[in-house]
Amino acid sequence: MTRLIDSFGRVHRDLRISLTDKCSLRCTYCMPAEGVPWIPKQSVLTPEEIERIVRVAANLGVRTVRLTGGEPLISPSLIENVRRIASIRGPDGPLEIAMTTNGIRLPEFIPGLEEAGLSRLNISIDTLDPDRFAQLTRRDRLIDVLAGIEAARRSSLRPLKLNAVIMRGVNEDEVADLVEFAMEHEAEMRFIEHMPLDIGHTWDRGEMVSREEILESLSSRFSLEPLPGRGGSPAEEFSIDSGPHKVGVIASVTAPFCANCDRLRLTADGHLRNCLFAREELDLGSAVKGGASDEAIADILRATVSNKRSGHGIDNPGFVQPDRGMNAIGG
Repeated sequence: MTRLIDSFGRVHRDLRISLTDKCSLRCTYCMPAEGVPWIPKQSVLTPEEIERIVRVAANLGVRTVRLTGGEPLISPSLIENVRRIASIRGPDGPLEIAMTTNGIRLPEFIPGLEEAGLSRLNISIDTLDPDRFAQLTRRDRLIDVLAGIEAARRSSLRPLKLNAVIMRGVNEDEVADLVEFAMEHEAEMRFIEHMPLDIGHTWDRGEMVSREEILESLSSRFSLEPLPGRGGSPAEEFSIDSGPHKVGVIASVTAPFCANCDRLRLTADGHLRNCLFAREELDLGSAVKGGASDEAIADILRATVSNKRSGHGIDNPGFVQPDRGMNAIGG
């Protein structure tokens, strides 16, 4: 079997699949309030097409599939996609299926997701304050997100992780409170540096709260110890007060982890991306819809990996934000 190995020796084992670019929230760091150009419905990959791509990817060594959006709970074929992917066996065995969600509507979906074969969940929650949540997301839905987190806590989906993007003047004062909340809900809190991935290209580095600032804030309430064995994980993990609880920091801007990146991304319209910040894509969707063979699909996967750069280059003078926003790229 030919593994997906790039020119820097990185072996790619993680495929992130966006099921839709639509979302039930309008987070200020991701999407404008209105006027978003949606992907045409006829371009969105079907469950059959996604299954076919994942089968080929699994035979090339992909072990983990993460379903994202937009908001994957909006996708009418979410459960079917999970069930189809769960049926796939690669050379290393069954795939692990994860999902990133805003948690809205999770209580009604969790039984079906568990039955279909979902392994674990990441739920986004940037603030615990209702007014702040409504301002940040442009929707008054915090109570629904909290209900989703509670439903996840009661489920078999583990590990359960909560994600927060920390922004200056917005929610940096809630870092320690969010960790307390996560521990109460049997979850691991993960803090994400604000990245240049908004549709409007309004990202300002000055609004970003850095890894060092996040850790300093946490250290005012907790004792932190770095944990070994990060591998290709985007999160640097720390034990809290000698365990068993953990907290993670994803410092894509100030402490990039590109050297160990093992991820590929598939957009809802079937475009393959080898980096979250890539400006180039290969159109796998059109090939699949046009009847491409498994080998042709494998060739496109290999080409995407072989073209991967050493890093995202955010600090390079010539860095240009990708045209797509995070909602269309997939988390």
